[in-house]
Amino acid sequence: MTRKDNLKNLLKIQFAPQKSFYGKAKVKADNEGLTLQSYQTDVAKIVGGKAIVKGLYSATTTRHIKEFLKQHGIKADSSKQIMKDYGGSF
Repeated sequence: MTRKDNLKNLLKIQFAPQKSFYGKAKVKADNEGLTLQSYQTDVAKIVGGKAIVKGLYSATTTRHIKEFLKQHGIKADSSKQIMKDYGGSF
């Protein structure tokens, strides 16, 4: 399969203290980049090494977003910092 096939993989935990996200966070890869899907809603994207975050939605979705960003070497210290630096739409 190539990236254009729109692959979906579960977001695995590397930084968060939880043991699992129980299948609620998925990463889609396509020709544009990577998209984080939390509870079947596209919430964040990384395109050309730059992050875009639509919104934080809930505490759980915020944990998904922080994990996604950190796994890709993108600063994710606090909700305020995330929205200031990466808030936008796609």
